[in-house]
Amino acid sequence: MTEHAHRSVAPVVGADDPRRFTDSGIEVQRVYAEADVSAGLAGRLGKPGEFPFARGVHGGMYRERLWTVRQYAGYASARESNERYRYLLDQGSTGLSMAFDLPTQLGLDSDDPRCLGEVGRTGVAIDSIDDMRVAFAGIPLDRVSTSMTINAPASVLLLLYELVGEEQGVAAEKLRGTVQNDILKEYIARGNFIYPPDGAMRLTTDLFAYCRERIPRWNTISISGYHFREKGASAVQEVAFTLANGIAYVQAALDAGLEVDEFAPRLAFFFNAHNNVFQEVAKFRAARRMWARIMRERFAASDERSLKLRFHTQTGGVTLTAQQPENNIVRVALQAFAAAAGGTQSLHTNGFDEALALPSEHAARIAVRTQQIVAHESGVADTVDPFAGSFFVEALTDEIEARALELIARVDELGGALNAIEFVKAEIEESAFGYHERYRTGQDVVVGVNRFVEDEQRVPEIMRVDPAVEREQVARLRAFKHDRDQRLVQTRLEQVREDARGPGNILPTLRQALKDHCTLGEVCGAMRDVFGSYQPTN
Repeated sequence: MTEHAHRSVAPVVGADDPRRFTDSGIEVQRVYAEADVSAGLAGRLGKPGEFPFARGVHGGMYRERLWTVRQYAGYASARESNERYRYLLDQGSTGLSMAFDLPTQLGLDSDDPRCLGEVGRTGVAIDSIDDMRVAFAGIPLDRVSTSMTINAPASVLLLLYELVGEEQGVAAEKLRGTVQNDILKEYIARGNFIYPPDGAMRLTTDLFAYCRERIPRWNTISISGYHFREKGASAVQEVAFTLANGIAYVQAALDAGLEVDEFAPRLAFFFNAHNNVFQEVAKFRAARRMWARIMRERFAASDERSLKLRFHTQTGGVTLTAQQPENNIVRVALQAFAAAAGGTQSLHTNGFDEALALPSEHAARIAVRTQQIVAHESGVADTVDPFAGSFFVEALTDEIEARALELIARVDELGGALNAIEFVKAEIEESAFGYHERYRTGQDVVVGVNRFVEDEQRVPEIMRVDPAVEREQVARLRAFKHDRDQRLVQTRLEQVREDARGPGNILPTLRQALKDHCTLGEVCGAMRDVFGSYQPTN
């Protein structure tokens, strides 16, 4: 391992070693006492809702309002996704979380030959304003908060949502929700990028400015550590690299001429929750404290809202097992409890069958009920920051912060997150290798996989997307393209190219193009003509 990785990854010592480590390489002592917590704890804690926000971003937290119950959903066509959204709202979800298929994430239309076999598979296919209209039919957009897991074409999906709200008679200033809009983590962990960093960051900061003027209640970015953890990052790496990317976005917005307190209050974050409850709680608390100090000390933010790290949590997809899948219900419950105890603002709980397929309706209902049981039966919502003062958790919080700051300092030495992509990828790869080796040697126990296994594997009934969905979506898209003013479409696309070449905000031009029936693939392609396509170095 590198000089830096040993402080953020657990060593591989084998199953017989009596020591215990978190995945971040923090050795867990047999017992903790007051001496294990460094002096000055009161100053590091503060009060809930006050700097440095270690104890939560609101004074009353869940005593005043529970976290938003979200379920990540979207599959096949807009019509079928609409049915799932309505079902989840009926079951008690208080917000929607929209999943898109791979072609949509890559800015491609469903009729593109490269998309064969992928349309509607990992999420809903959204090609046009017509698809977005159908996806939210009968769902009043002034009464729900919608999160969209979309990055490279985030501006396009937000604008389609705004246009549908306009059709419903909902003013843009009443829309609430989030676009992920975090392109840096795509270069590092997921690979769903379109443009090189310069063009992608231009779209990100243009969206910041557009929402400040038109959609002020919208969270303009969800800076995501979730996918780092899914790729194999440790908890310390998740915090460090997420906040390093946050620093890069803030600096890019400042360089684009925005004032920090004009955009920073609408920045949001997205974290993973794994099974080690104590480390996860400490991770969330450390991240809040670190971000508050970064914004105050590095960027001189003065608006208290700019200092608050507000975050969504999703339970760990990579922790789910295909073997004995019902065990995942328990894992998800532990992870949901950790997120709530750590002070999350919204939460998605995975379906127990997601290691096998998209979640079935049955699994989605259990996932929603899991959140409701945690909220109303566990006691976690009865008091703010319930683990505060625990010798173990406070020691973990301090250690995670110290180790994460070391990694951020290394990213700074390399010139910031944009210049440190290869470093971050290498660190995460080392951590992922460590996970595998600890599992292989039995040092880390995964129930039902490397211990307590069963010879007979019972596979639950899983959800399958009908292949006919793709054919129907392509047919609908071709009809949409046929029944429009072709000359106007070409005019609008040329305007997109012209504005992409210039220094102004491109979103108003994109909005007009989409309103005049240009498709997602067409406007993303027009911008690709100007910005180019990103080619990874390895």
